[in-house]
Amino acid sequence: MDTNTILYIVGGVILGVLLGYFIAKSLEKGKASKIIANAESESKSILKQAKSDGESLKKDKILQAKEKFIELKSEHEKVIFSRDKKMAEAEKRIRDKESQISNELSKSKKSNQSLEDKIKDYDFRLEFLDKKQEEIEKAHKSQIKQLEVISSLSAEEAKSQLVESLKEEAKTDAMAFIQDHVEEAKLTAQQEAKKIIINTIQRIGTEEAVDNCVSVFNIESDDVKGRIIGREGRNIRAIEAATGVEIIVDDTPEAIILSCFDSVRREIARLSLHKLVTDGRIHPARIEEVVRKTEKQIEQEIIEVGKRTVIDLGIHGLHPELIKMVGRMKYRSSYGQNLLQHSREVAKLCGVMAAELGLNPKLAKRAGLLHDIGKVPSSETDVETPHAILGMQWAEKHGEKPEVCNAIGAHHDEIEMTTLLSPIIQVCDAISGARPGARRQVLDSYIQRLKDLEDVAFGFTGVKKAYAIQAGRELRVIVESEKVTDDKAASLSFEISQKIQTDMTYPGQVKVTVIRETRAVNIAK
Repeated sequence: MDTNTILYIVGGVILGVLLGYFIAKSLEKGKASKIIANAESESKSILKQAKSDGESLKKDKILQAKEKFIELKSEHEKVIFSRDKKMAEAEKRIRDKESQISNELSKSKKSNQSLEDKIKDYDFRLEFLDKKQEEIEKAHKSQIKQLEVISSLSAEEAKSQLVESLKEEAKTDAMAFIQDHVEEAKLTAQQEAKKIIINTIQRIGTEEAVDNCVSVFNIESDDVKGRIIGREGRNIRAIEAATGVEIIVDDTPEAIILSCFDSVRREIARLSLHKLVTDGRIHPARIEEVVRKTEKQIEQEIIEVGKRTVIDLGIHGLHPELIKMVGRMKYRSSYGQNLLQHSREVAKLCGVMAAELGLNPKLAKRAGLLHDIGKVPSSETDVETPHAILGMQWAEKHGEKPEVCNAIGAHHDEIEMTTLLSPIIQVCDAISGARPGARRQVLDSYIQRLKDLEDVAFGFTGVKKAYAIQAGRELRVIVESEKVTDDKAASLSFEISQKIQTDMTYPGQVKVTVIRETRAVNIAK
């Protein structure tokens, strides 16, 4: 192909392109004019629609505003109406008050006027009475002068003579009146006192309290006796040394006798034997362990007994130490009469008698229960003080009332009675102790002799424990090995026996046994 042809072709192509471009531009311009025209018509219609919508919205808002205004106006009118109504009511009340006040003022004016009239009338009458009084006094003086002339005596002389004669006559009549009423009062008082005492005794029914010095420990078979005795008697010696109780193993079937004047020791021994026999392990080390545990158990039981006693009697606010002392009374006796049973009985008698006499029965019960707490001393030094004084001191120490303390201290006349409660305690104590079969003098003197025997041993240095056994025929003394040597133990035994021989009265002989034991204990960890 030649050059010209190529040029023609290229020129035709370029011409076609240019022609197409111009045709496209013309078509695009026509479309754009149509689009613009359509957009203008749509915008006009939108503006028209917006104007119509705005007008309708404006009308709605104006209508809503009018309705809201009408509603607020109605509420405001209601508030104003309510306020006006309240103001009208307040004004009415004020008018009523004003009318009432005016009525009261008028009544007050009338009352004042009436009072002034009465005062004037009273002044007039008082003046009239004063005048009459003066006239009466003048007439009285005139009569006295006339009587003095007639009797030849002055008024003072006649008065003194009349007074003297009346005085003698009144004295005679008064003496006769007093004598009659004193005799009647004595008779009535004796009858009333007997009646109160008899009624009190009849209302308190109690069993006869008898205590002894022997307890029987029952066993299932006689084979147990051999185990209790132990090899060469080591177990029974260990029990006696730990408890201070004499254990009698004889031919009595299925029974072992525990002998001791101290009920606490006897009970500890009985419970310890029961635990040992039940457990089956009986040897000296085990015996000492069980006895220590039983002693703690008895201490706890003493506290429980004291609590039950005060609850049963309706006594409140008692000090724990006093409750413990009340519990210890269970294991003490007075002339063979159980001390706790005696104190409970006295408390009930005092409560009934105080109620009959119009006194405080609760306070009387309290004093009656505590009147013998001095008989359970906590140490050997307390034994020397009379039990009534010792009990009063303990009661004062633990915050009891003065009436209760005086009743405790005065029930055996150691001190002066200062309240009506004191003679009641004394009388009820005598009633409880004087019942037929309540006490046994011989047993109490026997127990006191055994206590005195132990006290002799405690008077020597180095004595740790002392037990009177064999009904007082043997005194077993346990000493501290650090303070008493073997040679000293022998001399101590002799000195105690000489002291008993010179200071005490006793039947037969008293064997004094001094036990000194040394222990070395170590623990392997």
